[in-house]
Parts: sequence; structure tokens; C-alpha cells
Amino acid sequence: MSMEKPKRKLQIRILVVFVVFATLLSLLGIRIAYLQIIDGPKLQREAVEQQTRDNIVASRRGTIYDRNGKVLAQSSTVETVTANPNEIRNSKKDANKIAEQLGAVLEMDAADIKKLLDKNTNHVTIKRKIDVELANKVRELELYGIYIQEDSKRYYPYGTFASHVIGFTGDDNQGLAGIEMVYDEQLKGVPGRVIALKNALDTDMPFQQEKYIDAQNGTNIVLTIDEVIQHFAEKHLENVFREEKVQQGAAAIVMDVETGEVLAMTTKPDFDLNNPFELVDESEKQRIEAISNEQERATEKMNALYKMWRNKAVVDSYEPGSCFKIMTAAMALEEDIVTINTPFFCPGYKVVADKRIACANRNGHGAQNFKEGVQNSCNPVFIEVGQLVGADLFKKYYKAFGFTDVTGFDLPGEAKGVFYGDNNFGIMELSTTAFGQGPKITPLQLISAVSAIANGGNLLKPFLVKELVDDDGNTLKSTEPKVVRQVISKETSDMMCSLLENVVMNGSGQNAYIKGFRLAGKTGTSEKIPRGNGKYVSSFIGFAPANDPKVACLVMLDEASNGEYYGGRIAAPVVGKIMEDILRYMKIEPQYTEEEKENLDVYVPDVKGKSTAAAIKDITAQNLTYTIVGSGETVKDQMPKAGSNMTARSTVIVYTEENSGNLVTVPDVLNLSLTEVQARLLANKLNLNVSSAGATGSTSQRTIAIRQDPLPGTQMEAGSIVKVEFRFLDVD
Repeated sequence: MSMEKPKRKLQIRILVVFVVFATLLSLLGIRIAYLQIIDGPKLQREAVEQQTRDNIVASRRGTIYDRNGKVLAQSSTVETVTANPNEIRNSKKDANKIAEQLGAVLEMDAADIKKLLDKNTNHVTIKRKIDVELANKVRELELYGIYIQEDSKRYYPYGTFASHVIGFTGDDNQGLAGIEMVYDEQLKGVPGRVIALKNALDTDMPFQQEKYIDAQNGTNIVLTIDEVIQHFAEKHLENVFREEKVQQGAAAIVMDVETGEVLAMTTKPDFDLNNPFELVDESEKQRIEAISNEQERATEKMNALYKMWRNKAVVDSYEPGSCFKIMTAAMALEEDIVTINTPFFCPGYKVVADKRIACANRNGHGAQNFKEGVQNSCNPVFIEVGQLVGADLFKKYYKAFGFTDVTGFDLPGEAKGVFYGDNNFGIMELSTTAFGQGPKITPLQLISAVSAIANGGNLLKPFLVKELVDDDGNTLKSTEPKVVRQVISKETSDMMCSLLENVVMNGSGQNAYIKGFRLAGKTGTSEKIPRGNGKYVSSFIGFAPANDPKVACLVMLDEASNGEYYGGRIAAPVVGKIMEDILRYMKIEPQYTEEEKENLDVYVPDVKGKSTAAAIKDITAQNLTYTIVGSGETVKDQMPKAGSNMTARSTVIVYTEENSGNLVTVPDVLNLSLTEVQARLLANKLNLNVSSAGATGSTSQRTIAIRQDPLPGTQMEAGSIVKVEFRFLDVD
């Protein structure tokens, strides 16, 4: 028994020791398993970070092209200066001296650099996107722990060109607006890496090779934008934006009516894509700089920048005014509710639900048929037409034209538009909506709907990106035109094209008229809410050629403040000028009427050195008249000079003796009709060149001269040419 007791105690001890060791081993196993399975990936990453120096090699961002291959945005190679503060600290190098040397080369405050070098990290950025020359100066310093990394910088060759469409990137090459933002994933590519081993002192291991992982360049994007057409739109919109002192911005869109491709899109004021964080409005900039509170100043600046970056053509909705009458007319014709000969009467107003709604012509248009009602943009006619269509059918077409939803366009922030609820669309709302007052739509929605009316009735999805291509030019993805739905028939479309051409030839759209190019279109003027505040949105939309539509153009001016606000007076001429440039660029042949042929501008022939008989023959062959000064038989001089452009039947002064420079005074021809201007200039021995796009063939007293160059009182040589711009006054 005495031997059993010690033996049992020993066994118990052994068991206890075993249990303890087993427990410890179990805990150790659990810990090892935790470290391997749970924390393993994290510890592996930390080990790699501790044992390697991993530098990012920036990928080249894809290039953005116009439809013809012109570069709109591209990346150039630059360099970025970085540092490894831990490496500098562990090596006992003088961080102050490094900061001073870097600051001198990079033109930075050494104290700011020292703050970066004092951080407890393996990587800080000292200065981004410096040119190669400056980077080489940093290399020559051979500073310990300072590295130069290849980087890229976005460059926009045209500066402000299509700024709201293209967008821009930030310091990290991430797209922040426009196409740059929407297609950032495709454009940015995949960065490369340079990996080097480090020792315990956090310095590079000697005699070891770096591992390179090549960067993958971003995909290139081809837009539907045509750089030439975009320039036309920007030039003419900028001119009217400044001349009419537009307060809340202007927008223009040009669209291929057969495909839905956007050929041009511009918003004014624009901004410099190479410096997008700089406000362009000097008065706004001064206002913000005067704010004393730093946080409030920063907030106000960001709000101003966001407003500057807004693409008015896509994200802003507005009441379209009489431009919407196009859709009202189309739905009524499609449903056989009216014909072009349906009679109406306009006394200058229409009473709806005991409220009197005025026509733009307060005196009334009197008896007229539907064609004339469209030509005159008569509100009472369209109120009656809207009521004949009825609320349910009207809403059906309103939706079919795409006004109740976004188009699905390529750019961000597209507005949906605003329409009445089912229970709020009564007789008054129906009547005012019929002539474009009440609901709000975007410029993009409007031009898409009107393109459907022009192209045979098919509503197309508008798009901006034509294709994605690689660096070898291979197409990776392309966008095909997409028909959303057919809204009206081809017959109704053809009828609408004819009606809208008549609006430009003989009606309220005459200021958009272009000789020979058969432009169809409609004016629009809408008073902003609250009514009576004197603030208007002026617009005009047109397409051409009317008998075979190819391209549509919309111009919208928000709060013109220089005295004029009717869309027919200030927006229509802009569309005319843009479209004339486009149609000539597209090499669309003019289709002149006989009357237009008689009134075409002509070029003055070169008759200097010719006999008087030969000179007279050449001049009269150009539908010009002549006056001979002198009794000689050979022409020594002429006025205007050869190649000058002026109206038919103008006078060329032929000198058969030395030209003594007979000076005459330019008369004041403002507010005169075309016939009166010609007569007054002729009386003063001067010739005329009509510089406007609109109503140039009209002899109506309602078409008057609004601008002349040179100004009245200027001395000019007899026979010189005076440029005069005309406007038709009976517009809305």
C-alpha cells in the first residue's frame, strides 16, 4: 500500500503535465492555424510590403478622338517626385538638407517638404506631374530616399473646346466630368509596377534585379462629335451669348436626324479643360474672393464650379415655348384631327376656363387655315388643336415623343423633364401645353423628338460615343443607331417638313432663312416662372434640307438681357448661320428658287487692264451694273476691288483715268427695309452686302436693318461695300 500511493501521485503529476502541454500545444496549434488561415493573407501582404519597394508605373490614359480622328484629349508623359521617409530616417540622412535641396529645384517651401519627410510611412508624394527637364534636375541631386516615377498628364489641345462634353481629370488621372468620367474605367487602363527587395534598414538590396510589370494603356474613344461642326456651333453661340448678354447660359446641339448621333454640343459659358478649377466669370471670382470666412469661401467656390461645369443641353429642363407646337401639329395631323386647310380664326386671344390667353400678335391673325396658323405660330390655333386632340391622346403622344423619361444619353446628370400628374391635366393645362407652356423638357429631349419628325417618324436614342478602339485602330466596341419607337407615319413626317419649311420661308422663322438650303424650323419664346418677371428663354430649332433632312440644330438662350428676347429674333439667326456653315461643309448642294437665283450675291470680276468694252461685258455677265469714270479706253482701276462679294445689280465703278479716291459718307440705314437700304446706299454711291442669314430676300417693311458695318458717318471710297444685317420683326 505504501508503494501504491507515491506511484499514484507520480501518475497524477504526469497526467497534469501532459494535460498542460497538450493544452499549450492545442492553443499553439489554434494560434498557428489562425495566423495561417485567418491572418495569413494580411500577414503575407505586410511581409511583402516590408520586404519590397513597390513603385506604381502610370498607365497611359486612352485618347479621345472626334469622328474623323482628330485628337480632343490625350495624355503626355510627365514625372512625379516621391520619397520614402522611413528609408531616409533609418539611414540617418539629413532630412532638412534633402528638403532644402528639393525645395530649391522644385520651387517649393522646404518646410512643407520636411513635414512630408517626417511622416512615419514608406511613401509620400512630393510633387506631381513635372516635366522631364525638371525631373532630370532632381535626379542630378542624387538624394537618398527620393524617387522619380513615370506619370502621365491629361492634355486638351483645344482648351475650352467641347468642354462640357469631354470633361476633365483630377490629379490622380481619374475622370471627374463628361466622357472622361463616364468612360473612366475604359480610359484609365491598368497601372504597371516596379518591385525591388529591401533590407532591414528599409533600403534597396544590392545586386538584385527589379521586377517590371508593364502598364496596360487605356482604351481610346471615338466620339460622334465632328470637330469642324463643333467649331461652327461654338463660334456662333459664343457671339450671340456675348451680344445678347445672356445671363443664365446658352446651349446648342447639332444632331444627325437619321442616326441620332450628336455632331456638336456646346454650353456657354464654357471653361478651360486644361485648368478646370479656374472660374471664368471674373465678377463671380471677385465675389467669392471677397468672402472672409475660409470655409464659406471654399463652399461658394465649389458651388460656382459645379454651376460652370453643368452641361445645360443635358441636365437643365425648361419650357420650350412655341418650339413644342411642332409636336402638337404632328399629333393632330397623324390622328387626322386637322388637315392643312382646316379653318381657324384668331382675334388676338383665346378664352379658356374664363381666362384670356393672348396670341403673340395682339391684333390677331384673323381668318387662317392650319398651315397659316403654323406659319404664324398662332397661340389660339394651337389651343384649339390641343383641345381637339384631347387630354388622353395628347399624353399618349407626349410620352411617345420621349418627354416623360431620360433618353439614356452618354453623359451624366440627364434630367427627366417635368409633366403634370394624371389628376392635374385639365382643360387649362392641356391648352397651354399645346403651345409649349407648363411642362419642362431638356434641349436633348426636344432635338431628339424633332429629329423623329424630320426623319420619317422614328424616335432614335441619341448617342455621343461612336466606338472604342485600341492603339492599333481595331474596333473593340461600336454603337449602332437604335430606334426607340415609331411615333408618326412617313406621310405625317413629310407634311410636317413642308409646314416647317414654310415657317422659315414665309412665317415667324424667317430670320433663320438661308438662300438655297431649304431650312425647316420653329421659333420659341417662354416666360420663366414666376410670370411677369421679364425673364425669358429664347430658342429656335431647325433641320435641313427640308425635302431630305440630314441634320438638325437647336439653340437655346436663357435670359437674354440686351433688350431682345424673342427666339425668332435672337436664336433663329444663330441657327441659320450654324446650319449654313454645316451644309456647305457637308457639301450639300443648294436648291435655289428662281427668285433666289435673281437675288444671289455675286463676286466682282477683275476688269483692271481690260478695254472698257470687255470690262462692261464681264460686269454685266455677273448681273451687275457699272459706271465709267473718264474717257479712256482701258480700265486703270475699279471699285469695289476684284473678288468682293455684294448683292446682284450693284454698281461697279470703272476708272479709265487715275482714281483720285473719291470719298463719300456712309449713311445711317438702320431700321430701314431692304429696298430702302439699297436705295439710300445707291444714292450715296455705295454698294450693299447682306451679312445675315435671315430674310434676305424680303422687301417687307417688317424686315429691317439692325446692324451695319461701317458705322454711319464713316468716310469710304465711292463704290465701297457696306455690310448690313436684317431682322424680320413678326416673330415669337
